[in-house]
Amino acid sequence: MQFIKKHIRGIIQLFIFTLVLLISINHNLLESGGGISWFSSASLHAVCPFGGVVTIYQLLTVGTFVKQIHAATLVLLVIVLLLAVFLGPVFCGWLCPLGSIQEWIGKIGKKIFGKKYNTFVNSKLDRVLRYFRYFVLVWVIIITARSGEILFQHVDPYYALFNFYTGEVAIQGLVILSLTLISSLFVERSWCKYACPYGALLGLTNKFSIFKIKRNKNTCVTCKKCDKDCPMNIEVSSKSIVTDLQCIRCMKCTSDNSCPIPETVDIKF
Repeated sequence: MQFIKKHIRGIIQLFIFTLVLLISINHNLLESGGGISWFSSASLHAVCPFGGVVTIYQLLTVGTFVKQIHAATLVLLVIVLLLAVFLGPVFCGWLCPLGSIQEWIGKIGKKIFGKKYNTFVNSKLDRVLRYFRYFVLVWVIIITARSGEILFQHVDPYYALFNFYTGEVAIQGLVILSLTLISSLFVERSWCKYACPYGALLGLTNKFSIFKIKRNKNTCVTCKKCDKDCPMNIEVSSKSIVTDLQCIRCMKCTSDNSCPIPETVDIKF
């Protein structure tokens, strides 16, 4: 039980990544006359809740879904948003396959660079770059509303990650995926921090989610281990309640994972 408790997040990440990979492969095989008939035939778009975001405008104004988006995507969006209202952006920290693979590559970066890892970007530049994902979010919604198509898939590293072998991925998508994975060797979750439109949206729930990460100032010894272990470079040791828009609720900073003092950093009502 102790092993499962310690590694539960990693187990869930690996399971979701494998599931999405198998769904994507099976969908492509079924289109060419192969595949496993009893396994999910859903496309990659059908298992990505962000598709629900980009189709909302067309659904409200015309009553139809954007091409390649299905009702299941909207259901996933509602589920993820409800989770976010209660627990914050746990989708980002626990379920997103692109976030997971960046994290796994980051472990290699940590072994190569040690303490220098995740500190290569100047702090002033870092603060500016973090606003870019909100620009991407607005841009994606606007171009999808105008075109009625998922044009974002041409530059989406998530789509490229699970379809690179099909020959259907645009060159710019492969380039951005490559940059995302390579940069993960230097900066932890670089796409999540600077460019992910869905992360930008879900990050807003950190301000009003029912359960939040809280730090007990009375028992905190200011060792700053929570700061060092935070993949999003949040200074948890300086906060009573973590409401930072960048928090992905990975729980790495908590007393169950990082903080050496019991019940000092925990997620609470």
